[in-house]
Amino acid sequence: MSTEVATQYELIEVDSTTGLLSWVSTVDHKRVGILYILLAVFFLLIGGIEAVLIRMQLAVPGNTFLSPEVFNQLFTMHGTTMVFLVGMPFFTGFSNYLVPLMIGAKDVAFPRLNAMSFWMLPFGAFLLYFSFLTGAAPNAGWFSYAPLSTKPYSLGPGIDYWLVGLIVMGVGSIAGAINIVATVLCMRAPGMSLQRVPLFVWIMLMQAMLIVITIPPLNSALALLCVDRWLEAAFFEPVRGGSALLWQHFFWIFGHPEVYVFALPAFAMVSEVIPVFSRKPIYGYAFVAGSSTVILLLSYGVWAHHMFAVGLGTSANIFFSIMTMLIALPTGVKIFNWTATMWGGSIRFSTSMLFAIAFLIQFVIGGLTGIMFAAVPIDWQMTDTYFVVAHFHYVLIGGVVFAIFAATYYWFPKMTGRMLDERLGKWQFWLWLFGFNGTFMVQHFLGAMGMPRRVYTYADNPGWALLNGISSASVILMVVGTIVLIWNIVKSLLHGEVAGNNPWDAFTLEWATTSPPPETNFDSLPEIKSRRPVWDQQHPEYADWKFAKTPEDSGRRPDRAKVCAWAFVISEAVFFVLLLVTYVVFNSQASDDGPSAETVLDVPRTAIFSGFLLASSLTFWFSERSLRAGRRKTFLFWLGTTILLGIVFLCGQGWEYAGLISNDVTIDRNLFASTFFTVTGFHGLHVTAGLIALAIMFTLGRKNHLTKVHSKPFEAIGVYWHFVDVVWILVFSIIYLGAFKL
Repeated sequence: MSTEVATQYELIEVDSTTGLLSWVSTVDHKRVGILYILLAVFFLLIGGIEAVLIRMQLAVPGNTFLSPEVFNQLFTMHGTTMVFLVGMPFFTGFSNYLVPLMIGAKDVAFPRLNAMSFWMLPFGAFLLYFSFLTGAAPNAGWFSYAPLSTKPYSLGPGIDYWLVGLIVMGVGSIAGAINIVATVLCMRAPGMSLQRVPLFVWIMLMQAMLIVITIPPLNSALALLCVDRWLEAAFFEPVRGGSALLWQHFFWIFGHPEVYVFALPAFAMVSEVIPVFSRKPIYGYAFVAGSSTVILLLSYGVWAHHMFAVGLGTSANIFFSIMTMLIALPTGVKIFNWTATMWGGSIRFSTSMLFAIAFLIQFVIGGLTGIMFAAVPIDWQMTDTYFVVAHFHYVLIGGVVFAIFAATYYWFPKMTGRMLDERLGKWQFWLWLFGFNGTFMVQHFLGAMGMPRRVYTYADNPGWALLNGISSASVILMVVGTIVLIWNIVKSLLHGEVAGNNPWDAFTLEWATTSPPPETNFDSLPEIKSRRPVWDQQHPEYADWKFAKTPEDSGRRPDRAKVCAWAFVISEAVFFVLLLVTYVVFNSQASDDGPSAETVLDVPRTAIFSGFLLASSLTFWFSERSLRAGRRKTFLFWLGTTILLGIVFLCGQGWEYAGLISNDVTIDRNLFASTFFTVTGFHGLHVTAGLIALAIMFTLGRKNHLTKVHSKPFEAIGVYWHFVDVVWILVFSIIYLGAFKL
């Protein structure tokens, strides 16, 4: 029995022609996913070359192979590349390709937005790497700690390219994540309740939600540093009253959840691979899914364990130490689930399974060394040593990259219709296993012996030369293993065994269609009554729904435009919260250092203009009602009134700016002026963006292209417009009325 694939909206027609142009112009989620993966592979090679050069420099003590400046540039670009141009694109690519297939959808919720999200990535990468052509690539580390990254200490344009490149890539990442959230919540096939989605889908949903709230703190920090460097503010310059620690707080509010942005997709991948090659359902589906949700909830409470050495105070150290230990629990649950799944199973040691097992072991090592850093005294001793380098490479390479290899061997047949060569795959596995552990295991000992990280050379201390030599020599094995993988892919694409629809006898919906899938993914779907519909179809006598009941699908799906709007609003809310925190940090106490809110702001006048903005929410609500009722003229009247009220507010803000600037209150005057102009300026930009969207709606309405059948997308714009008003209430309360002032 089968049901036709259901979707909320008509698909955008996809150009099925071959050739380069068809790939450049594609909006097909599968092709976009492959483009992400190919881009990640390209930059994996670039980042790998940078890593090889770094290890060549560190192979022997006192080496002069690289100059200090070149080493710092390679060190910065390697970290930035591996985080933003390798890890995230790999996972986004697999998610783009697989999530719609696994939920029985024909495409993602917003195909054009999906394509835009991808193309922002190579554009950001171009900006980042163009810095080499200026002769001054970024050199302040992938974390760009202040004040080193501020203008007085980094005069060259490298940091500026780094800032703009990351902002562009961050916007694309948020847009892509919002698309995945909307796809999972809104585009599932009939019968596919949220309790029946594959673990890959559920965990990637958690990862997408995490991206939505994780990238904005980075964007806040990047925006503030741009204002520092381009407009001569001083947010991160201690000599002018700024705070270098504020950058660390904002960066690690992004940076540590980013670890789970990497780890969660790795968990998702092995959660599909291990059950298939153990010939068993995943042990404890609910625990794996629930623990992933717990990671999402706890991830925002652990950032400051990166900052134990800065002097946060005993109370803060205790809190973040406890949170660091606590977040290890949901990860530990998964390790037991995967182990229990293999226990008693009929294990097939395919290349994919070997990489998944290696992932388990190496990720546990990385996790245990991470728990060690929850103990503040240990952190104080080890925080700036090679022990940290070993720790995070065991998590991000030994864990995450090995999971990517497992996924590659598992889903390559579905994407290409060809099998990878298992013999070559096992050669690659053993080369990488010995090469990785040879490179990074010894770095634990180097760290314990006191070798500092982030140095371009080192003294000939006892044992350091030998261990560094082993570490650098072992890289050769990973390089050879990578060459074997590339040869395997090329050979298999040209002459590989034809895969068939389901070569692994797997369980989930992507294996119910051809390999590779057609443009619309499915001709028909098996009936979905459990978490393993393909297993149910192929083994009806042992169908899961006969033995393990799951909640029925209600058939209700939220509107995709509104889901998109709410996810975007949540993301922007985090951005504004961090900007307002910056204002409070620098202005919570009275100061005689130049202008302040009490001395230069005209509160009554701003209150009047604020009333115009707040009234626009009411008039927008009237326009929504009119559109739903089909009253076109009334709709246009209230929408036009909304636009007019927004323009009046912006004129009021411009009047205020003109008065302040004429009185020599500029953004570089003092920290009050810097934070005031930054917060209100970004709010003004959001109001302007909202007015542009409303003007487009007004034009469509006048041409009768916007009718009551389009009320849901229009209401999604309303979510954003009401959000802009709510943000202004907070801005007015904190800045103009002095709320939270000590």
